[in-house]
Amino acid sequence: MIRMNPQRFALRPLLLACLVSLTTPTQAAEKPAGNAATVAAAKTFLATLDEPTRAKAAFAFDNETQRKNWSNLPSGIYTRAGLKLGNLTKPQREAAMALLATALSKSGYEKVIGIMEGDETLKKPGGGGPAFGRDEYFISLLGDPSAKTPWSIQFGGHHLAININLAGEHGTLAPSHTAAQPAKFTFEGKVIRPLGEENDQGFALINALDESQKKQAVLGSEFRDLVLGPLNDGKTIVPEGVKVSTFTEKQKTQLLSLIRQWVGIQADKIADAKMAEIKAGLNETWFAWSGPTTPGSAAYFRIQGPAVFIEYSPQKLGGDATQHIHTMYRDPANEYGRKWWKP
Repeated sequence: MIRMNPQRFALRPLLLACLVSLTTPTQAAEKPAGNAATVAAAKTFLATLDEPTRAKAAFAFDNETQRKNWSNLPSGIYTRAGLKLGNLTKPQREAAMALLATALSKSGYEKVIGIMEGDETLKKPGGGGPAFGRDEYFISLLGDPSAKTPWSIQFGGHHLAININLAGEHGTLAPSHTAAQPAKFTFEGKVIRPLGEENDQGFALINALDESQKKQAVLGSEFRDLVLGPLNDGKTIVPEGVKVSTFTEKQKTQLLSLIRQWVGIQADKIADAKMAEIKAGLNETWFAWSGPTTPGSAAYFRIQGPAVFIEYSPQKLGGDATQHIHTMYRDPANEYGRKWWKP
């Protein structure tokens, strides 16, 4: 993945309305650490809104309808609630993106921006039909931003649904959907691949397995989309593939690096804690593959363990499947952070 500098992007007139520069190290040192910084950024964002606009952005924490109101589909096909970026003033939009940048890791924020910029390439002159582009992403909050009590940030649009669930210093992104179409495009003369590491590390791992492991990992079934994608909260499937207890230490390290591509979208401290939990249950985790194992091919893979469920699925519905990717990140033990707030 080519890393995009949000500071440089913020200087371009085309992107100024959507992107804000990340804080410099000096500025960051003056701000609260951990989730407290996200709380502060959320309050700053809410302060830019008048009462009618704020009412559209803020939902009660126990609003289950809104909690589950996310999708991979574009506007015009799916109706989201919250505030649309295209309807915000410049200060409101900058504050919204600053909140997102604070809640996510640097690489996670860059991934989100890459997905949004890819969607911008799908816009059609004259409009009509589904709506694409960076203006069509929505932001909302569930609960009051707090360093103690649970609350959530929702951000998403076509091919993106980020659920940032926070409770004190705890946090989880589960469930969140990241996707890309096109999965590879050119911006300012550079090749951008928002999900490039997920793809490359997946192929590296399947080809690092010995013949016996690979035989177990590769499934006979073909997958055209995610098994537990949007609208599948609470569902489970039987693990398939090769069990990670058979992996060498090097193979386990490769798997953990692959998992980090999803877990690491959230702030580093939260991601580190989650990775430690996943590592503790690594021997009870499974890795499954469907499709060719030659890099550059369209292939599906899945990682399933006690505290993690990840899918990567090229869309084999016509056209170049390698250019249309859906992925899903779930936590079967803690969807929406429920273990921190639901009895």
